[in-house]
Amino acid sequence: MSTQGDSKRHSLLSGATVDRPAHAATLMVGALFLLGFQDSIVKLASSELSLWQFQMIRAGLNLLLLILLTRVIWGTSCPPPKRVWAVALRSLFLVGAMVFYFGGIPFLPLANIAAGLYVFPLFVAVLSAVLLGERVGPRRIIAILTGFAGTLLILKPGTNAFQLVALMPVGAALCYAGTILTTRRLCRDESPVTLAFGVAITFFTCGALGVLIFTFAVDVGPALDWPYLFTGWHSIEFWVLALIAVCSLLNLTANMALARAYQSAEASWLAPFDYSYIVFATFWGFVFWQHIPDALTFTGMAMIAGAGVFVAWRERIANQRATAEGAS
Repeated sequence: MSTQGDSKRHSLLSGATVDRPAHAATLMVGALFLLGFQDSIVKLASSELSLWQFQMIRAGLNLLLLILLTRVIWGTSCPPPKRVWAVALRSLFLVGAMVFYFGGIPFLPLANIAAGLYVFPLFVAVLSAVLLGERVGPRRIIAILTGFAGTLLILKPGTNAFQLVALMPVGAALCYAGTILTTRRLCRDESPVTLAFGVAITFFTCGALGVLIFTFAVDVGPALDWPYLFTGWHSIEFWVLALIAVCSLLNLTANMALARAYQSAEASWLAPFDYSYIVFATFWGFVFWQHIPDALTFTGMAMIAGAGVFVAWRERIANQRATAEGAS
């Protein structure tokens, strides 16, 4: 028993050295199920506090859990980052993604938010071409345009159903694409615990700054219209604090699992499993609020998922060819 415990501990305290695709897929699906549940809890509690207050309290609890896990249970300390700047960059991308994502949660159905977020594989393909010089062929360009068209079906611009806040999940997708690229290319040899500490510290700092700014220097108009986004500290009841504690546990567990998943397999291979979050978000949205997406939204979801999986498949084929050519 102690040997197995030590093995799991060392696994979490070190980076990934080999690819384990099946293990990575299992971690991803389980993590996304937990995150879907967490996001439902956030939506439930969003009328009782501000986004910045939620992020600060949850990040503080994450830090306490991480310290308890490493120092008290494992009897060790968090491994220092091998590249501080890379861990910081990844943390900032993830914080940006979560601020955009959670910022839209009170105003949009979970299924719509999830669909907007899951254009991120298309952003990964675009950023890989623009920033890393990777070639994007005509088929992938068509897939990217298809995914964009699916996003338009969900957002419904030019109609009475369109809301400006519906663009927030798309902003989250862009930031999350940055998280994926930095995790795989810059942070593969980092400990998941180190990455979790980096994210928790960055979240706590940004949340505390938001609370200070919007508590003492806020325009009354936006605060009245958008209290979740433009207010700071609220008096909260114990049940809200308990929900945040549950979110903290779910978030910490899921994000460590996702970090290990992306370290253990190519993002292109994991992409089809990543889309399970749309299913989970739709499921939890129905369980809590009986939200059922309309036909256009379902069509847009299918287009986004299909385009994302195709882009990932083409990327995998390209990587295999490059590996084969290098070996020859």
